[in-house]
Amino acid sequence: MEYFLQQLINGLTLGAIYGLIAIGYTMVYGIIGMINFAHGEIYMLGAFISLIAYLATTTLGGGNTAIGLLVALAATMALTALWGWAVERLAYRPLRAAPRLAPLISAIGMSIILQNLVQLTQGARVKPLPPVVHGGFRLVEGAGFTVELSYLQIAIIVATVVLMAGFTWVITRTPLGRAQRATEQDMKMASLLGVDVNRVVSLTFVLGAALASVAGLMVTLYYGVIDFYIGFLAGIKAFTAAVLGGIGSLPGAMLGGLAIGLIEAFWSGYFSIEYKDVAAFSILVLVLLFRPAGLLGRPDVEKV
Repeated sequence: MEYFLQQLINGLTLGAIYGLIAIGYTMVYGIIGMINFAHGEIYMLGAFISLIAYLATTTLGGGNTAIGLLVALAATMALTALWGWAVERLAYRPLRAAPRLAPLISAIGMSIILQNLVQLTQGARVKPLPPVVHGGFRLVEGAGFTVELSYLQIAIIVATVVLMAGFTWVITRTPLGRAQRATEQDMKMASLLGVDVNRVVSLTFVLGAALASVAGLMVTLYYGVIDFYIGFLAGIKAFTAAVLGGIGSLPGAMLGGLAIGLIEAFWSGYFSIEYKDVAAFSILVLVLLFRPAGLLGRPDVEKV
């Protein structure tokens, strides 16, 4: 029972990170009906920016961890959001009226460019970060195994819940959210009624990139090692989470992220760790066989 509880905690922590990345996928798809395959690399950029900002701040500020984390968070969200805007402006907006295959290829090309840009500027070797947040709680002790909940795991889960609640409020209660929902329903009609569609789409990319940057900071602190290739696999898994939960549904993206994280944690804990990705994708296939729209998704209704 103790081992099961520990894997549950680990899975929820990992799933919260996947959920934050998945929200970016589901938002872009909900607004313009396209998959931003460069989103995983945006998350990777967030991880590198957070590492550089933290190390620079703590070096110049005398090693103050709290200030370093705050500066890293602010710098990561701002600069990664700027990259998200650039991806939309360069890879998507010029091709918005083109056949759907064109922006898909453009996004894949942008993903490759960002990967190689980071590899050239930061090197191909992994970048380590010593543990920054220490301590935690011992929940259960017994049978030679201790269930621990670290302060960092608590911070990751709480931050995810707060960001999810805040973003849901933005979507449902603010003028930007109303404009996003109008653009999602009918982009041309929303434009005719005075909605600045270009601005709405750009802000959607910016917000999704900001959430992915927070996930990048969390991963950097949690695992303590990053490289230029972490965006590929995390992006694929987050996209899988978005599809599993129901592409276009924000709660579905978070639910899918938690599901993928729990599947990985439990499979790694009880079975062969080499097949944890196979297990996650197999569950996705089974869900889509019986519920093609995902867990919380709604079937598309064709307008005639």
